[in-house]
Amino acid sequence: MSTVDATRMQAMVFAAGLGTRLRPLTDTMPKAMVSVGGQPLLRRVLARLAEAGAGRVVVNVHHFASQITAYLAANGNFGMDICISDETDLLLDTGGGLRKAAPLFSTSSPILIHNVDIMSNVSLAGFYASAATADATLLVSERPTSRYLLFADDMRLVGWTNVDTGEVRSPYPWLDPLRCRRYAFSGIHVFSPRLFPLMQGFPKKFGIIDFYLKTCAEADIRGCLKPGLRLLDVGKLTSLAEAERFAAEAAGWR
Repeated sequence: MSTVDATRMQAMVFAAGLGTRLRPLTDTMPKAMVSVGGQPLLRRVLARLAEAGAGRVVVNVHHFASQITAYLAANGNFGMDICISDETDLLLDTGGGLRKAAPLFSTSSPILIHNVDIMSNVSLAGFYASAATADATLLVSERPTSRYLLFADDMRLVGWTNVDTGEVRSPYPWLDPLRCRRYAFSGIHVFSPRLFPLMQGFPKKFGIIDFYLKTCAEADIRGCLKPGLRLLDVGKLTSLAEAERFAAEAAGWR
């Protein structure tokens, strides 16, 4: 099995969201600047990317964008090659945001994409290097949720379901979700630039999961389940206390 070279890693941090579930904190700051363990979430993700050997890193901005750009400038981009993809005029969602940032990336290596509000113990370098020839590789977990990605036995993406409503989305009309492997998306994935042309027919604003679901019949999109994965979505106020504990424990993992 061929692997990609982690030393050429390029990455994108999705940091443009409104962070509505973190109000009232995000009434005055972007989600990326919410502090956990004395550090903004953005700094935590950037530090992990630096440890993994990331070269070019693109950060998209929208909500209180100037706070993010000023923070990065005041800290000299933490010695990293960081570019800003500015969505101040229109928030483009994850798929639209990635497509807008396409010119900032090299076409010669995959892009590691990381939501700014995700904390995990996964080796980002290991995950990136293990993304073989697939067009996209999605880090998934077995955590309980109402919405699951659906995979075939070979971990190829085939659909999505909401177990509360029974809704199923798939390009395969014959799909039986009960016969699929069900996993939750982690907010961390590896995306090949060769997928950018498939985005041409999509609207200006669209989600990356919508893109994956609509193209998984023609593109090789896989799930990756890492043993021992610990994952926390710091997307709401009630998760901040747990995030503080997570950060304290994570300091001892290194």
